[in-house]
Formats: sequence, structure tokens, C-alpha cells
Amino acid sequence: MIRINLLPHREQRRKERRQQFYVVSGLMILLAAVIALLVHTVYAGYIDRQERKNDFFKAEIAKLDTEIAEIRRLREQIDALLARKQVIESLQGDRAQTVHLFNELAQRMPDGVYLRSVKQNGQRITLIGYAQSNARVSNLMRNIEASPYLAQPSLVEVKAATVNNRQVSEFSLNMSLKRPDVPAGVAAPQGGAR
Repeated sequence: MIRINLLPHREQRRKERRQQFYVVSGLMILLAAVIALLVHTVYAGYIDRQERKNDFFKAEIAKLDTEIAEIRRLREQIDALLARKQVIESLQGDRAQTVHLFNELAQRMPDGVYLRSVKQNGQRITLIGYAQSNARVSNLMRNIEASPYLAQPSLVEVKAATVNNRQVSEFSLNMSLKRPDVPAGVAAPQGGAR
């Protein structure tokens, strides 16, 4: 029988397989590194694009915030102008009020009643004066009730006083101003020419 020694051949075959394994392992590691690099590059591109989009959105949001602030500022100016307009309209509507007040007082004042002071606080009027009798004060209150510009007369006090050696009643009277009712179809006066 012939004896063949297969050990060197086996050893050589094992070396070749080991080298093949190392080469395949190296190629697999290299392939995994290339795939990881590609995946990283793709994800980095996605992230970069998303960051650019976010930066764009932030810039647009900043622009919108400035526009919103400008709109708020304009609204505040509009509200301030509307408030001024309302004050001016109120003043325009009330500018003849003093004239009406004194005109009505002159027309509604009965004989024997004299005013010492007239004070106005908003729509509230306080009259302090002298009357020859309490009946004349009552007559004044009825006349005030009948006025289209005066309303709600309320007597605060009446007391006896002496003026120029004459016995009189000193009175204090509160009332309020009111706007006369404008009939339907008739426009309120606008203030006339200047």
C-alpha cells in the first residue's frame, strides 16, 4: 500500500481558506463601511435639507411676526384715532349744550327766583339760589320737568334765609341734562359753517 501524506496539502488548503475568509471578511467590512458611508451621506443630505427648510421657515416666521407687530401697531393707532373721533363727535354734539342750558334756565325761571350759582359736573347740574317762597321753587321744578333739555329735578334742601332784610328761601336743586328726542326723518344739526 502506498502511503500518501495529505497533511501539507490540507495545511495549504486551510491557509487558502483562511486567506479567502480574511479577504471576504475584509471585503464585507469594506462593503459595510461603504454602505454606512452612503447611508450617512443620504441622511446628512436629508438633515441638511430639513435644516435649510427650518431656516427658511424661521425667516418667514420672523417676517410674519414683524408684520403682525405692524398690524397690531396700526390697530392701536386706528383705535386711538377712533377714540379721538368719538371724543370730537361728543364735543361737537355737546358744544351747544351750555347755550341750551342757559336758554332753558332763562325761559323756565319763574318770577321771584334768583340763582346764586350754577355748577355742572358731567351731565349733572346743581343750582343754588333764592326764591320768594317754596311754591316758586316747586314751580321751577315743574318747569324743569317740562323742558326738552333738562330732566330729573331733585330738591336737595330749602332753608330760610335773609337777603337785604327780606325773608327768602335759599334752595339747592340738582338736575341732569338730556338730549332732546329727534323726530324720525329729521336729521340732527351738524354744526353749520365755520
